[in-house]
Amino acid sequence: MIEITLADLTHVKGIQDVCSAGYRATYPDLRSEDYIERVIKEFYNVERIEKEVTEHSREWGGYFVAVENGKVIGAAGGGMVHETLGELYVLYLDPDRRGEGIGTLLLNAVTAQQKEWGATEQRVAVAKDNQKAIPFYEARVFRFMAEKRSYSSSEQDGYVSLHYSRRI
Repeated sequence: MIEITLADLTHVKGIQDVCSAGYRATYPDLRSEDYIERVIKEFYNVERIEKEVTEHSREWGGYFVAVENGKVIGAAGGGMVHETLGELYVLYLDPDRRGEGIGTLLLNAVTAQQKEWGATEQRVAVAKDNQKAIPFYEARVFRFMAEKRSYSSSEQDGYVSLHYSRRI
């Protein structure tokens, strides 16, 4: 049975593993290997994750994890950008567990938290041409808003993100 819960320090290694594996499985055809490893090093290191599971605020609501038989198989997190606007910052699964509804469970947990905080709208950014994420979010009523340079991308990279929004 899969349990969705707010992460604590016992989940740090699992979050690191699932987010790193998920990131690597998502972007090999969309980002350079150097870029992928730079992002993983910045966002999915133990020190940062430890901080993010212990220090929550409206801007970062902490990680929600999907746990099965004691193992983290998915992780997601977001926060409030404005008074009524939430954003999903991260959602990754064990690459072998896609298509089982785990991503929806995690998205629902982040969405419920943001609604409790007063969100009426939710946003997410995905890499252009990311056919793992785009159909997932569009099926959950996210609508395309804009195209912007990706976070952590340099002018030379030229990487683009698509920004989506939905009413919640």
